[in-house]
Amino acid sequence: MANHKSALKRVRSSAAKRLRNRYQAKTTRTYIKKLRETTDKNEAMDLYKKVSGMLDKLGKKNILHKNTVGNKKSKLAKYVNSLT
Repeated sequence: MANHKSALKRVRSSAAKRLRNRYQAKTTRTYIKKLRETTDKNEAMDLYKKVSGMLDKLGKKNILHKNTVGNKKSKLAKYVNSLT
């Protein structure tokens, strides 16, 4: 266990950040699943814009690696474009 005040604070702040990051990542995954289940192109386009922004935020904050974000966005864009 940490002995210094700064280390104790670091433990608290790290735990709070971890929860926030997990919440954002989980929410994004839920939206991705919702997008993949969509068969309507207009609805998928709207969802894709929202999901794309969420992924960009996760990449910017280093919650997900930027290349992972790019891969996910690319695959989702391909899926949305394949809808009729």
